[in-house]
Amino acid sequence: MINLLNGILNIYKEKGYTSHDVVAKLRKICNQKKIGHTGTLDPEATGVLPICLGKATKISQFLTDDTKEYKTTLQLGVTTDTQDHTGSIIDKSEVDVTQEDIEKIAKSFEGNYEQLPPMFSALKVKGKKLYELARQGIEIERKTRPVHIYSIKLGAYDKQHQSIDMTVKCSKGTYIRTLCHDMGQALGCGGHMSQLTRTQVGQFRLEDSITLKELEDYFSLDIQKHLLPVDKIFLNYNAITIEQKYDKYLYNGNKINMDEIIIDFSLEDKDYIRIYDNQKQFVGLYQYIKEDNLIKPIKFFL
Repeated sequence: MINLLNGILNIYKEKGYTSHDVVAKLRKICNQKKIGHTGTLDPEATGVLPICLGKATKISQFLTDDTKEYKTTLQLGVTTDTQDHTGSIIDKSEVDVTQEDIEKIAKSFEGNYEQLPPMFSALKVKGKKLYELARQGIEIERKTRPVHIYSIKLGAYDKQHQSIDMTVKCSKGTYIRTLCHDMGQALGCGGHMSQLTRTQVGQFRLEDSITLKELEDYFSLDIQKHLLPVDKIFLNYNAITIEQKYDKYLYNGNKINMDEIIIDFSLEDKDYIRIYDNQKQFVGLYQYIKEDNLIKPIKFFL
């Protein structure tokens, strides 16, 4: 009998793979079907791609919502239809900017930012992915979406190659190639993203990631070392271990009254809590309802 794996792998996605390719290869390596990724990376992009296995597939939503960090290169003077180096050139302009000019523009994009999703993206409109329409030469009206840029850290401007390296920390839903495009437009010379590496998704960092080849070569010996248990994703929430007499409520997914449960921390309405049974097995993520003084299950992992 095969023991199914439950947890999250921090995979380093290499260039040329789609996120779906990574999932398909992992299904073969791990010999199980219940595997999912936590948000796509373009085939040309590299870097951190958390993959959920078994029961951990229930937390994809939480990982998708996590803050992300990227290292990218803004190439000035050339605008493309895909907003990155894979697209067709639609405009070329003279570049006459300084490091100070780029720093000023970068600063203006930090904070809340209304971003127009690119046509070459996997977003769906009326059941059709935008990139499918774009490949047919069709461009449709899109609405801007609010994103948040926490910081943009710049390297030194390479005047010879008219490019600059950037480290961007941002919210979910941010298109880095659109940010590069928009910065190029704001600088008056146009621009596109020439390379992209995702260096962090929440607590998953590039330096801790593992390639598919490494995982396959050392699978039987190394898998547990790289598999993060489900509850570790929620360490920023307080934890409660429930007494045995309440186990039946836990296993049935019932709400639990907090009147008789002793805790050593304060709770605010809508707070999330990690819940463990009397054997210290992680049961799930619960939410506190102050008005009724109870906790209800949000995600169940048994």
